[in-house]
Amino acid sequence: MTALLENPTARVKWLAAASSASWLEQASARPDLVLIDHAHCERKAAGVALQLMFRYPSDEALGAALSPLAREELEHFELVLQLLQRRGIPLRPLPAPAYGATLTASVRKGEPERMLDSFLVAGLIEARSHERMALLAAHSPDPELRALYGELLASEARHFGLYWCLCEERFGREATVARLQELAALEVQALTGQLVQADAVRMHSVGVQLGF
Repeated sequence: MTALLENPTARVKWLAAASSASWLEQASARPDLVLIDHAHCERKAAGVALQLMFRYPSDEALGAALSPLAREELEHFELVLQLLQRRGIPLRPLPAPAYGATLTASVRKGEPERMLDSFLVAGLIEARSHERMALLAAHSPDPELRALYGELLASEARHFGLYWCLCEERFGREATVARLQELAALEVQALTGQLVQADAVRMHSVGVQLGF
């Protein structure tokens, strides 16, 4: 499993630490839970894009950028849902890890800081999703899942790249990089620890290799 940590397709410069071998082992052992959670993640990502469009309705460029992203996230949701249905796995609610709530809580309240932080948090979540899908695409024992995650990699990379562009266009590179470094450190903290129960594995459950 140590070779996977050297997989260049799984390295994303947004992230301050790589996912651990233990996360991949846990995710590979319960692909049903990861698939259900993945469907929920795609739907949530579409919701985040729409929420930002409604929060800043007069920003035409933002709406033009996020509307296609929201549609693509929903297309991914449908793709994962179809796979769940083929496998006879019902889509059901799952207890969510603290990851998303922790990152959302770090968003500052006042503008324009709220906009910057919201873009960066959304981008960090997309970046972590891309990194973990790259690991599953390379190492899942299930050929159908390797194909699914491999198919999604390019679009996931575009998504966090889009959020980066939105930040840099509105706040400049220096401010964007400085705040990203702070939030990336918090993102690692949110993923640090050991999974207590095997059935708690999720796309964004704990498991990072510190010192990456």
